[in-house]
Amino acid sequence: MSATKPQPVQYLADYRPWPFLLSQTRLDITLRPRGTTVRAELHLAPRDGVVDLELDGGKGLDLVSIGIDGRPLDPAHQRRDDERLTIAAAALPRGPFVLTTEVRIDPEDNTAFEGLYLSGGIFCTQCEAEGFRHITFYPDRPDVMTVFHVTLHSDLPVLLSNGNPVAQAPGRAEWHDPWPKPSYLFALVAGDLVAVSDRFTTRSGRDVALNVWVRPGDQGRAGFAMQSLIRSMEWDEKVYGREYDLDVFNIVAVDDFNMGAMENKGLNIFNSKLVLASPDTATDTDYERIEAVIAHEYFHNWTGNRITCRDWFQLCLKEGLTVYRDQQFTSDLRSAAVKRIEDVRTLRARQFREDQGPLAHPPRPDRYEEINNFYTATVYEKGAEIIGMLRALVGPEAYDRALTLYFDRHDGQAATIEDWLAVFQDATGRDLTQFKRWYTDAGTPVLTMEEDWADGRLTVSFTQSTPP
Repeated sequence: MSATKPQPVQYLADYRPWPFLLSQTRLDITLRPRGTTVRAELHLAPRDGVVDLELDGGKGLDLVSIGIDGRPLDPAHQRRDDERLTIAAAALPRGPFVLTTEVRIDPEDNTAFEGLYLSGGIFCTQCEAEGFRHITFYPDRPDVMTVFHVTLHSDLPVLLSNGNPVAQAPGRAEWHDPWPKPSYLFALVAGDLVAVSDRFTTRSGRDVALNVWVRPGDQGRAGFAMQSLIRSMEWDEKVYGREYDLDVFNIVAVDDFNMGAMENKGLNIFNSKLVLASPDTATDTDYERIEAVIAHEYFHNWTGNRITCRDWFQLCLKEGLTVYRDQQFTSDLRSAAVKRIEDVRTLRARQFREDQGPLAHPPRPDRYEEINNFYTATVYEKGAEIIGMLRALVGPEAYDRALTLYFDRHDGQAATIEDWLAVFQDATGRDLTQFKRWYTDAGTPVLTMEEDWADGRLTVSFTQSTPP
């Protein structure tokens, strides 16, 4: 038995911008259970001088060809290992250029359900956090945002990807996403699916086609999911002023999915249990869960997609804020008191235990070995509580001003906790230096109160400590 190779520790302090600009990504994908081909065309330019070009991707990628501006790349200028492909600076132009690669992958053999996989006859993707590197060679990091144009080839009847449909024909579909996004938000689905459809008109008059895609025979259990989506769109316009920005919004229910659901731009993929429900088999709690998760993934369209996180250390920025927004949504539609009780119970049962044990970590850690281990109650639920405290501190009106400034200032960017707090400081004039410690300190603070009654006066003293 061979020992597992330890992952190198990643440090927040080591962050550096990627040294190239990526203006456009074009993918041409021919889907097969074995031997799927992925042709990627990356429009690149050096950011500040030419250096080696490093692209994530290794095991499972069979490199067929690689070229720069239409010319094959000399093998002497490329090297590969299990983690990345490196192209020597000597082979790169000094100005803009197009890098073209073609790889073969085997979705049928992908039992990790990370990247592109085949399950029950349906091709599906899961790319958060680092799954896109299993599809093609790419700068697989959240701060590299670009426009995607995707062409899919398959004899399957339904071919979906991010953005708006450009062309549809038997065996072929083109999709264009006009909003820059990182690779972790890429998605495709191909299979024998049927849609439960509706329409939504945004407050500015945009007509949006809505589809919940399910396996044939499941249409009768998808109606509540569609109602939940429409309620989410209406609520986000009313409360946060956020309008949907594409011509179509697709949800797909699949049986085999590592995550509960995923907010891929314009193409949300869900585990079937979080979409399908009927009065014969589902409880009230099941319906509430479906409604909340559909809202959560839809709300990510602005808090996670249009504004994403600069690096994975900032994960609580998109997840904490979006959890807080879905908590508000449920509180408004149902009972705020009951929702708050449920949220506190969850905190005490899961997050408090995490904070008091060996797995305690700050909402924004400063190091990690495996990013998938940080999808935790601390990042999500404690991250949401911090947002709630911030709103209580500045007040609802100042919170609304700060959020409007956040969307205006950082739309189309990959942001940090510092960016988030700077918006609140600028919108309210408050100094949040001390408050920032909620993001950088681990543990649940213990508050101690002492009373002293003397000479007709009650003195109450508070002390706070955080156990190591």
